[in-house]
Amino acid sequence: MARLLPFFCSSLSSRLTASPHFYLRSLTTLPLVHTMTDPVESGKRIAAHQAVDEYILPHHKAVGIGSGSTVVYALERILQKPELHHIVFIPTSFQSKILIIDGGLKLGSIEQYTDLDVTIDGADEVDAKLNAIKGGGACQFQEKLVAEAAKKFVIIADYRKKSEKLGTQWLRGVPIEVIPMSYKAVQQALQTRISAKPETMALRMAKMKAGPVVTDNGCFVIDAHFGPIADPKSLLRDIKLITGVVEVGLFCGMAEVAFFGMEDGNVSVLRS
Repeated sequence: MARLLPFFCSSLSSRLTASPHFYLRSLTTLPLVHTMTDPVESGKRIAAHQAVDEYILPHHKAVGIGSGSTVVYALERILQKPELHHIVFIPTSFQSKILIIDGGLKLGSIEQYTDLDVTIDGADEVDAKLNAIKGGGACQFQEKLVAEAAKKFVIIADYRKKSEKLGTQWLRGVPIEVIPMSYKAVQQALQTRISAKPETMALRMAKMKAGPVVTDNGCFVIDAHFGPIADPKSLLRDIKLITGVVEVGLFCGMAEVAFFGMEDGNVSVLRS
């Protein structure tokens, strides 16, 4: 077990890519969170565990599972609770699909289960009204589809993702998923056709391959930073009206609650 702790605390994303089966199985044997040295990872884990305990219940039948590093801790908690293992879990990405399979949990699809009891997911930033920016992992379309299918949408994150206004903590921009041939036209429309002009804007490029990031849907992603966003709902509406836009990583009026793991080991809960 002592050998597993350094394995757990260093680079999370690389292990998910390299060996999600070994990593997820290892989670169930790790020491409790107070032994972890990274306060950010500790916060994520505490928030995810509390969210699962409060919102994923034994009578549930179908639950959406989001994407990203924080969701790994939600799956860890689910694996620790045998009374939840009859539930069918609906992934929002290839990553979460593999984690569900390798955890030995029941896998479903949004085509099979269009009414979910709850969806639990991470976020890049959450404002005081529970609006969120999501899509840093380029899964915003599936994430929104699965979140909208749920009776309750629950966000889990660490303290760095909490802000008064969107666009103040997450500075990489609002992810905008677009049809590949339309990306230039969409960029032009963002500059000329909406009232809130982006301060910076770029086609998201891949790190491990030449060329742009390609989503699970075969689309490109434009990251547009608008600065502090006064009216996320209006901005979402304006961007969605641009031809070529598939989905926007603004989740407005959807979340019921957000759990933030704090640096001191406590959890801050924001409810609608």
